[in-house]
Amino acid sequence: MRIVLRESDGSRTTLDVDPVRRPPRVRDLEDTRNVFLDWDQALDDDGQLRRCLVCGGPLYRRKALPQLTGFVVVLAFALALVGILGFADNIALLIGMSFVLLVDIGILLFARTHLDCYRCGASHRRLPIARYHRPWDRATANRNRPVDEA
Repeated sequence: MRIVLRESDGSRTTLDVDPVRRPPRVRDLEDTRNVFLDWDQALDDDGQLRRCLVCGGPLYRRKALPQLTGFVVVLAFALALVGILGFADNIALLIGMSFVLLVDIGILLFARTHLDCYRCGASHRRLPIARYHRPWDRATANRNRPVDEA
C-alpha cells in the first residue's frame, strides 16, 4: 500500500506501508520524517481499509486520472465540433476522431481508483477497496473539515 500525504506548503510525502506487518511507525521515501499510523480502528473484519491510517478520518473513493486526460477531452470536444459543423468528410479526420475516442475510453477504463481522506487529504493507493466506500460527498466533507480551515 502507498500513502501520499499532502503537506501545508503544497508538497507531497510518500509512504510505502506493508499492510500485512501493520507497522505503527513508517519513514517516508526521502527518509526525512516519521509518520505514526493508527491501525486499531482503520481496518474492517475483511482486512480492508475503513478509516484513514494517518488521522482516523472517513475515506471516499476517487479515480486517479492521468494528466493526459484534460488534453484528450479538449481534443475530443474540438473534433466533435468539427464533425457537427460538417467538416468531417475527410477520411483522415474520421480516423483521427475514432482514435481519440478509443484513447478516451481507454483512459476511463484503466484509471486506478484510490481512497482519499476527508480530514487530512491523505491518499491511500494500491490496495483493495471495499464496496461501502462512496464518492466524495459535500455534507460529509463539511462535517469532517480540518479545524484550521473552519
